[in-house]
Amino acid sequence: MAELTGGVFRMGDAFGEGYLADREGPVREVTVAPFAIDTTAVSNAEWAVFADATGYRTDAERHGSSYVFHLLVAPAAARHVIGRVPGAPWWLGVEGATWQAPEGPGSGITDRADHPVVHVSHDDARAYGDWAGLRLPTETEWEYAARGGIEGARYPWGDELAPGGRERCNIWRGPFPHRSDRPGGRTGTVPVTAYEPNGYGLHNTSGNVWEWCADAHGTGERVIRGGSYLCHASYCNRYRVAARSHNTPDSSTGHGGFRCARDLAPHSAAKGRTRP
Repeated sequence: MAELTGGVFRMGDAFGEGYLADREGPVREVTVAPFAIDTTAVSNAEWAVFADATGYRTDAERHGSSYVFHLLVAPAAARHVIGRVPGAPWWLGVEGATWQAPEGPGSGITDRADHPVVHVSHDDARAYGDWAGLRLPTETEWEYAARGGIEGARYPWGDELAPGGRERCNIWRGPFPHRSDRPGGRTGTVPVTAYEPNGYGLHNTSGNVWEWCADAHGTGERVIRGGSYLCHASYCNRYRVAARSHNTPDSSTGHGGFRCARDLAPHSAAKGRTRP
């Protein structure tokens, strides 16, 4: 975990590029107490230790289904599709889709131990935190840590999405949602350390998987941050560090994960980098 001193920082969208309904602005000064946060999202390997130790079954396992992106549904799972999400037909309800079978029956995670665990709800993430003696980060903590000490920037590394033509995060490439222009048409998660970390040592705070936060969003929902491998400028530019969205606490998807945090005594936190 990265141990951060906290302090005052400017939170929110400084560019006016967010969605009005998401309430990213206005930019405001926020005070954060010292805390520690995972440098990566919780991986399949880490979740497996928890599940083996406790016998915990996720909401997706108990409900019998979860949501999978249409291009990722395993061939053997085609007959287990039970419907599409209204307004987002690229999301398919798939019976048997779980953290161990992310694309439905016939898929697995044998070669994805270091990928982020997915198909975990807010309630599942809290259960893991309780077991590990940790908690979910607040939304303020999440953004403070995700910025890596660079205040006011679009991304954890600065304002350019791909500085020098170099990709810095796992988001959608190509015409969404019909075709991925990545090599071999690949899409989906990548390892939790796939891209270089920000100034505080955190990996993948833009793209890869949405991450649950502790905060409520209105009535009955919870905040998610960071965007995912399905975010694209044409319809969902929420891979910006100020971006936010929300979901119900029992919901799970193939692009939703989390990382954990814990409190720190003021004298025990290491100082983080600040923007020049």
